Amino acid sequence: MAWGDLAVAFPLYLILEGIFPFLSPDQFRKYMGKIASMSDSYLRRAGLTFMGCGIVLLYLVR
Repeated sequence: MAWGDLAVAFPLYLILEGIFPFLSPDQFRKYMGKIASMSDSYLRRAGLTFMGCGIVLLYLVR
């Protein structure tokens, strides 16, 4: 991966992460409260799942 790809991917990530709190701050706050109450094992499984999906998508795009 070239540094240029990372320079494009990171700002896109920030844009996508900012859409939900910008459009609906109240719903975002409720959602974050639910996440805070989830167990560590559930969050780890969810994180692993998201990473796996990202790897697969990156493989398909590349």
